[in-house]
Amino acid sequence: MSELFEAVDALVASRSPLPPPAERRRLRQAHALTLDEVAAALQVRRATVGAWESGKTEPRPPEREAYAHLLEQLATLYPAPESTDAGQEVTAAAQPATPPAAPSSPPVSPSKAPPSEPDSTATTRAGAEDACSAPPAAGPRAERVSRGARRPGATKAAPANTAAPGGVYAHGPLLVLDADADRQVSGYGVGGLILDVPAKSLPALVEWTLTEARLGAERLHGSGKDADPLLVLTEAACERYGLPVSLSESERLAGRLAEGHKVVKQLQRAEWQLTKRGLGPWARIYRPAQGGRRSCVQLCIPSWRALDGRAWGHAGQLEPAELARVLGVYAQRVMTPVGSPAVTGLQLMTALNPPTRASEPDAEGRRHSEHRPGSLGTQPVDPAPCEAPDGHPVLAGLPRFHVRGPEEKLFEEAYDWARDLTDAECKKRHLVGLDVNLAFAAGANGAVVGLASPPVHVTRPAFDASLPGSWLVDLSHVDPSRVKVGKQWRDLDGDLLPSPFTPSGRRPTGPAWYATPTVAYALELGYDVAPVEAWVRPEHGRFLDGWYKRLRDAYVATMADLGVGEKLSPQEFLEAMDGYKSRDPELGIVVDAVKMTVKGGIGKLREKARGGWKPGQAWPALARPTWRPDIRAAVISRARINMHRKMAALAAATGQYPVAVLSDCAVYAADGPSPLDVLPYDAEGKTVPGSFRLGVSPGMVKHEGTQSVLWGANVLEQLAGDGHVANLARYIKTGEVTAKDTGE
Repeated sequence: MSELFEAVDALVASRSPLPPPAERRRLRQAHALTLDEVAAALQVRRATVGAWESGKTEPRPPEREAYAHLLEQLATLYPAPESTDAGQEVTAAAQPATPPAAPSSPPVSPSKAPPSEPDSTATTRAGAEDACSAPPAAGPRAERVSRGARRPGATKAAPANTAAPGGVYAHGPLLVLDADADRQVSGYGVGGLILDVPAKSLPALVEWTLTEARLGAERLHGSGKDADPLLVLTEAACERYGLPVSLSESERLAGRLAEGHKVVKQLQRAEWQLTKRGLGPWARIYRPAQGGRRSCVQLCIPSWRALDGRAWGHAGQLEPAELARVLGVYAQRVMTPVGSPAVTGLQLMTALNPPTRASEPDAEGRRHSEHRPGSLGTQPVDPAPCEAPDGHPVLAGLPRFHVRGPEEKLFEEAYDWARDLTDAECKKRHLVGLDVNLAFAAGANGAVVGLASPPVHVTRPAFDASLPGSWLVDLSHVDPSRVKVGKQWRDLDGDLLPSPFTPSGRRPTGPAWYATPTVAYALELGYDVAPVEAWVRPEHGRFLDGWYKRLRDAYVATMADLGVGEKLSPQEFLEAMDGYKSRDPELGIVVDAVKMTVKGGIGKLREKARGGWKPGQAWPALARPTWRPDIRAAVISRARINMHRKMAALAAATGQYPVAVLSDCAVYAADGPSPLDVLPYDAEGKTVPGSFRLGVSPGMVKHEGTQSVLWGANVLEQLAGDGHVANLARYIKTGEVTAKDTGE
């Protein structure tokens, strides 16, 4: 009889009532549970719980009964919101309300060197998840939350094109802290939110942030980690918490506050720890993780030069609410900053493509961390000798002061090429600069790169364009004056077009090391290749695709907010670009920060040694799995090849050749001052296939600047010497040539 009752109970349980999918997610977040925690408790995969919350699938026995029981308990603790005459409000026991969001900026009618970043290494970790497709902008009013409160009161609904944070991270990814004359601290967040901050010391502030503030952002990948909350301290907030407004000269050189400072000791007494970077401009304060939960807060101190003007413009001088808006938009569209844009760009790669994942349950039902296919893994990989920069430990056997030539060293860099003007070009009136949008991001898109395994050395290999690596091959036979454009051979003037194989644009004279995309381009141009040897990576994949898409979407969305949309005609695009940053200077800062995230992130893949280092010794960056000079080389190779392909297509169709190329900028002589005087658009808005196209998307071009041909001739004469030709692309934007350029 008992077996019959058990069968009946199982039958009833198989139809256990469940709340709607959206309510399931609300209940989980209200109790601060992650998908991984629920999945582990129910012994299912994280994706399975996500599918239940999205409504894609429904749980089946025996998990259904346990899941229904969990939701029933949570519903008791967190009742559903009740409707009121004033609108939808949340009761004290319910889910935290969404912070107020002000309307985004009103729509506006449309009217260079390779990447590098001198910044310290950040510990690899996952970043923040983009919880919304378009972050809210700060409005003219902000709502204050009473001290110690967890949520604002009734709030205005966000506009249709924005979304505010919710759930366990109800107050968004960050706060900008400022103190008034009475030493009361306020925290300015995204969407115009203002929180009263009760903490009276830095240890108390960290504790409050992790227990009361509801700050952070969800992970960007299911196998990653949620982003730590970010606190930005103004000068007044620094004084309130016992920190100096600025670092002393010795502290600035060290990059951190002195170890004996009283605030550092306060943190130690409270059992908080600092990373090796110490308490510096970008500090991480943490306790070791317990039970899989992180306890970590990120600090940003602008007055300690945390917001470098090269990337963040005048962000460090903004009012707290404005700065919160700038950093909030960046955090929601890219990720919560963890350092300079270069450091953040590198961390974004790991956040989008984590090195590990949870395994399937073992015999005891436990899951373990395992390597995640498609990632770079958790251990650093030594480069091939040809890929290693000078002084790397793998080159320790070379004689002292040995200078490696192209047959020993991979030298994939961006263009820095220029030539004298021809007589025909001197008769034209203008020099027009064309700049490729996010050129290195476009180079990363679709790039096949090596993953976690070390390179394999082979001799006399047959070239395989699908195999990433470095190849020693002689490309001196490739004639740049005769190339295959599409399916047709074209005769070009080889003296007026840079070689695609060297950054200097000079034709190679013998064997040299090249990344796979460069050698593949020689085949595309119609020439045979015969590598002597190679270092190849059989384990490979498109590691950077998600990184490209994330940054591409961030850039395009922010440009759209500034009135520069994707589907504009060439003339409309040029009109929209005219003064676009002045429409919303704060969003203009975000655009520049996204650009630097791309360029700096690629540069960080081959971060150089700092002061105090000796050749042959390892430096800290080498301990990162993301220290990958081969990936950087592949991206820059693709960007340079893309540039040459466009220039060759334009030359073959129109007879126009660049007079200078610097990284992603090409300068042309033209009869008129507009890019439309260079690019041959027809009445239907179409131009030369495979050449430059005006537009906002990565890989398309914008107007970099126009100067007169007379100006160009004067610069060439002023900077001439020892056969050197000045690169006009370096000065085309502003027309200014500094004393440093002239050597005075």
